[in-house]
Amino acid sequence: MEIKIIEQEFSVCKVKDFSEVDLSDEYCFLSKTDEELSLVCSTKSVPDNIVECDNGWSAFRIQGILDFSLIGILSKISTLLAENRIGIFAISTYNTDYILTKEENFNSAIAILRDNGYEIVL
Repeated sequence: MEIKIIEQEFSVCKVKDFSEVDLSDEYCFLSKTDEELSLVCSTKSVPDNIVECDNGWSAFRIQGILDFSLIGILSKISTLLAENRIGIFAISTYNTDYILTKEENFNSAIAILRDNGYEIVL
């Protein structure tokens, strides 16, 4: 399975509303629940109306379009990283999964995945 590194810094934020979110940014993940409005975006695009923000995340995605019948892809990756004490922030889209780790753990995470048979591409 191919893992594509996304070469930019991300921020994970809670926002007051989505009015200032730059939807033209290459990567922008929005979520809304009864308790919060969340945003994951490139650090350079963090809006001014944040409630909380955590900077310093790096990301990769599972390449290709994942069929909904596939089971355990995210589980296997998260287990490998958890066994090595690397926390993740996972985002699923219709096509695939994105996994973020703190920048200081990113190179170790990529090495662990490579050592376990994942092909890493830039």
